[in-house]
Amino acid sequence: MSIPKEKLLWMYETMVKSRYYEELLVEAYAEGKKPVFNIGAGPVPGEMHLSNGQEPAAVGICAHLTKDDTVASPHRPHHHAIAKGVDLKRMTAEIFGKVTGLGKGKGGHMHLFDPTVKFSCGGIVAAGIPQAAGAALAAKQKGKDWVAVAFIGEGAANAGAFHETLNMAALWKLPLIVVVENNSWGISVPKSGSTAISSNDRRAAAYDNTVGYSVKDNDPLEMYRVSQLAVERARRGEGPSIIEIETYRFLGHFQGDPELYRDKEEVPSLREKDPIDRLRNHLLSEGIASENELDQVENLVKNEVDVAFQFARESEYPLPEAALEDVFC
Repeated sequence: MSIPKEKLLWMYETMVKSRYYEELLVEAYAEGKKPVFNIGAGPVPGEMHLSNGQEPAAVGICAHLTKDDTVASPHRPHHHAIAKGVDLKRMTAEIFGKVTGLGKGKGGHMHLFDPTVKFSCGGIVAAGIPQAAGAALAAKQKGKDWVAVAFIGEGAANAGAFHETLNMAALWKLPLIVVVENNSWGISVPKSGSTAISSNDRRAAAYDNTVGYSVKDNDPLEMYRVSQLAVERARRGEGPSIIEIETYRFLGHFQGDPELYRDKEEVPSLREKDPIDRLRNHLLSEGIASENELDQVENLVKNEVDVAFQFARESEYPLPEAALEDVFC
């Protein structure tokens, strides 16, 4: 299965955008939190979960989605949001708690919502799977070929919502795809210590009308190919799929995580297999793009991200009297 040049360049552009975005976010999040780490201080308060290293999971499948397809994301959402086309300025403003944000500053990093591109972030482990199934059911009832994708970590595949939702999705042959981002760590617990199955795609065998796919070694090209099969199958009305991708995070479970559970050589060894570098080398070695072409892509992306952060910093905080506006109980 050959991948069109425009798709490969979009994947590279989006991965670079996500990486640079989070690099700036690391810097902004650290402001005001030193010398003693204070989760409530600085322009970006609260807990922060970043996805550097996990970009292939997002671009591989979002390359096949449209604005009519739904994506539900967990607490590590930025690479999904960027790949789905969430407004970068408004997303950044939301993370900074500004009134120009997606939720007028009320949701923050773990509760990003952009209905214009059908993106939601539930924040809680496995919470996005039922949400995505609801969108898939709506598509089926409306007679549309829309697809719903739920991204989860490998630990969430042990949650009840995973099994309950897949049971219904299989029974009703819903166009649902669950992408399991296996970064080997559920907070500080290794997958080997929490999950009695080698790869979560094998769980598809427990349900009729369900197919499982496995992507090894954080490979963006293989993620694209596997995702195409799952998306096409969903659009044909053949039922749900589970995709597990072996990926990895370069940073801790959250910013400020001392990472005492990780071997000190783990991250350096993973960075040697950086998926962005690997995709860039593929584009160059195959003659798909030139050094100059990729440099231009990187410069444009970085300018877009810089503008988004400037917009967020210059935006106003909500007034105290607006705290209960647009809040529904």
